[in-house]
Amino acid sequence: MALCQLFIQPEAAYASVATMGEEGVVQFRDLNSEMNVFQRKFVSEVRRCDELERKLRYIQAEVHKDHVHVPVPESSVFPFAPNPREIINLESQLERTESEILELSHNAVNLKSNYLELTELRHVLEKTHAFFEESFSFQQQDGTSASGTDSLTKALISDEALNSQSQVTRVRLGFVAGVVPRERVPGFERMLWRISRGNVFLRRAELEESLEDPATGNEIFKTVFVAFFQGEQLKSRVKKVCSGFHASFYNCPSAHSERQEMLKGVKTRLEDLNMVLNQTRDHRQRVLTTVAKELHNWGVMVRKMKAIYHTLNLFNMDVTKKCLIGECWIPIKDLTFIRHTLAEGSKAVGSSIPSFLNIIDTNEKPPTFNRTNRFTQGFQNLVDSYSVSGYREVNPALYTIITFPFLFGIMFGDAGHGIILTVFSAYMVIYEQQLSKTKSSNEIWNIFFGGRYIILLMGFFSIYTGIVYNDIFSKSVNLFGSSWSINESTSSIMGNKSITLDPATNDYSQKPYPLGLDPVWQVAINKIIFLNSYKMKLSIIFGVVHMMFGVVLSVVNHVHFNKKINILLQFIPQMLFLVLLFLYMVSLMFMKWIWYGPKNSLKTSPRCAPSVLIMFINMMLFKHTKPFDGCDEYMFEGQDRLQKIFVVIAILCIPVMLLGKPLYIILYERRHHKSDSSGELNGSIELRETELSGMLNEAAGHEEEEPASEIFIHQSIETIEYVLSTVSHTASYLRLWALSLAHAQLSEVLWNMVLRMGLTSDTHWGAIKLYIMFGLWSLFTLAILVMMEGLSAFLHTLRLHWVEFMSKFYVGNGHAFQPFWFKHVLENEEAVED
Repeated sequence: MALCQLFIQPEAAYASVATMGEEGVVQFRDLNSEMNVFQRKFVSEVRRCDELERKLRYIQAEVHKDHVHVPVPESSVFPFAPNPREIINLESQLERTESEILELSHNAVNLKSNYLELTELRHVLEKTHAFFEESFSFQQQDGTSASGTDSLTKALISDEALNSQSQVTRVRLGFVAGVVPRERVPGFERMLWRISRGNVFLRRAELEESLEDPATGNEIFKTVFVAFFQGEQLKSRVKKVCSGFHASFYNCPSAHSERQEMLKGVKTRLEDLNMVLNQTRDHRQRVLTTVAKELHNWGVMVRKMKAIYHTLNLFNMDVTKKCLIGECWIPIKDLTFIRHTLAEGSKAVGSSIPSFLNIIDTNEKPPTFNRTNRFTQGFQNLVDSYSVSGYREVNPALYTIITFPFLFGIMFGDAGHGIILTVFSAYMVIYEQQLSKTKSSNEIWNIFFGGRYIILLMGFFSIYTGIVYNDIFSKSVNLFGSSWSINESTSSIMGNKSITLDPATNDYSQKPYPLGLDPVWQVAINKIIFLNSYKMKLSIIFGVVHMMFGVVLSVVNHVHFNKKINILLQFIPQMLFLVLLFLYMVSLMFMKWIWYGPKNSLKTSPRCAPSVLIMFINMMLFKHTKPFDGCDEYMFEGQDRLQKIFVVIAILCIPVMLLGKPLYIILYERRHHKSDSSGELNGSIELRETELSGMLNEAAGHEEEEPASEIFIHQSIETIEYVLSTVSHTASYLRLWALSLAHAQLSEVLWNMVLRMGLTSDTHWGAIKLYIMFGLWSLFTLAILVMMEGLSAFLHTLRLHWVEFMSKFYVGNGHAFQPFWFKHVLENEEAVED
């Protein structure tokens, strides 16, 4: 990475930054941090982009409002950022489109409002005919004979009106007709009763069909009502109540002939208005269909344009106001491309003054940029989830590509389950182009798809380790025969449930199996004892090798950062401590496997084979264990003396790790630094301006010196942590053994307890039973053994890399490279919208 200074002509800045945004290799720094957003140079352009985004949001909302009728095509093609001349055309096009849609929407709302009013009037005219007939008949009868009305009607008729037939016949009732929202009817009735003291006669009828709200398009349900009353005072009160409950009034004639004539005219107007509405709806749909095709491209162009102006606001102007100056981090590999981009940007606008780039010398820590592709991105994300590596620090992701799926396969060692993982991940890899275009809101699926290559390798290594374990859905495969031979009949063997395999018998050929485990172990009663020892030793071996590899990688960091003294005072004692104790323990395992056999003499027979664990404990405690009669305590002559030498050297490595580096810093580096500083001051009289600025940058970037006590405390913590972690981390790798054994046993239990139930029936019902049991077995296999056990093995593998492996060399104190990249801008915008 290089810190660069860009000098760009203002007219060429837009095109140059747009090209950089397409590639995503430049991280700009804000040179106007003391200014707010309203004081920057391109604030007006950003506001123009905000206005364009507002128009786009409105157009998009209108398109989505009619998404059933207006299909929105999905496009994977992203257009380039428009040049300044195209922005004017885009602006006018969006303004014209917005105005047209606004006018269409306004006209549609007006037409729908008229249609709603006419529809309500039609219902009022149709429903009120029966109301007027009841009112007329009521005026011709006494109040007690009005049994045809409902209870509410009786309640709304005053007692005075019921007592005197002459009063009823002489009074001509006034009325108000209209519609009221259905949910307001109960309150509407109560309020009419209260304000009239029971002197209002209300009739109502609910509309069966729903109406459409002109503004929102939602369904609304209304009720037609007619309120009969006496006098102008009650009329005024009734109208106020109707207005308060958002009821609509309609002029309804009392004469039947007039109502019929008016209803006929309303229906004619409704037919004409419905035809106009359909034409307006078709025209709106054509306009929105045309707009929907360009909506994606418009959105991408506006977002890119806004991102460019936001980036240009990070630039500063020179004193002559004729040049934009920007600072940015650029990978050295891409400097040629950036220079070419600046030249092409100046050439495109016809600028006579070229733009150029200067590299700035600085002691500031650069950001970390690890180039990845689709395959390595998932593994890099695993490392970055822990912490971002320091600049030019060893990147563990490269080695994690192999070690992570391999350690996972040791714990998940079943070829059948590995095939399931491989098929699932292969589907995501083969169809990744189609699947990546489909935006899913399911977080679990997105996690699986992002780690598809990790799952693919985990499946491959699970198949490999499953073959080594000879374990396929908890069953073994007889590919190469068996190294065991039993001289018994088949019936006696099948009836014997306690077969114990003993290599010391003559039934074993003493020939190693070509690949993996002998399948005859599947029926042995001592299978678990053998696999327990076998997998436990394998986990220790791989754990020690993995930790040693991590310590070796620290040498690369020491050499690159010019801390070669750390190799002598840190790497060598750490490696000696690990090799002389734990690699020696691993070598004892191999010696025990090679030297001790069932056909050997007594001293090298399995009876006299010493326990590696007991031998290692005695080695650390300088103790002895009395062997069996005729056996030796040690594997070879002089082993006791060699072990004591190893322990003494390992213990001597501890003070070297503890005191070596602090004493070197205090006694050598600080004195050397002071002498160099005094020599420079005494030997130089004048300093050039460049040298003075270099010294200032070095002084600014140089951290304050730690006191000696803090150096010793820091180093003692690191030493204690390393010494104790070698023991705890070695024991932590036993999770490889534990999870592998648990996975195999759980798979075997699931086979014997579920699927075997369908294989034990000899009748024709056994096929149905087997069908059901196979379904249950498949469900439990996928849910428990593949999903839950796979997730458990994944998390344990992740812990082994983060803690046991990366702690040996990885500091992870860097900050990630965050380039200006249109891809990230568009993805962030989509995430915000979701």
